[in-house]
Amino acid sequence: MSDALNAAGRLLIALLFIGGAVQKLGDPGQVVAMIEGIGLPGGLVWPVALFNLLAGIALLTGPRVRLWALLLAGYCIFTAYFHWQLRADPWQVTIVVKNFAIAGGLMILAAQGPGRWVIRR
Repeated sequence: MSDALNAAGRLLIALLFIGGAVQKLGDPGQVVAMIEGIGLPGGLVWPVALFNLLAGIALLTGPRVRLWALLLAGYCIFTAYFHWQLRADPWQVTIVVKNFAIAGGLMILAAQGPGRWVIRR
């Protein structure tokens, strides 16, 4: 049962990042604006989208899940900064908390590993 739960958790988290990649590739404008809003070049949206896609696929298939989970946890913590707009939009605080919760789940995945249900190790 624990391998099934691990695989289901990996699938749900992977869908978040794969969906984020599709969103960034299909309509990059909002992400470009957020990236430029902190003084970075908007063109970073493309490597970020690629990272989201590759990491999501890796979580699904299993190669180096521990490494990808740690990288994604760091990514979630870093990107929480983009949503830290307490006065401008208090709703963004929810996104910050969700990013931290996802990072926590990814840290647990990094600690526990992918279980037996992987395509490749």
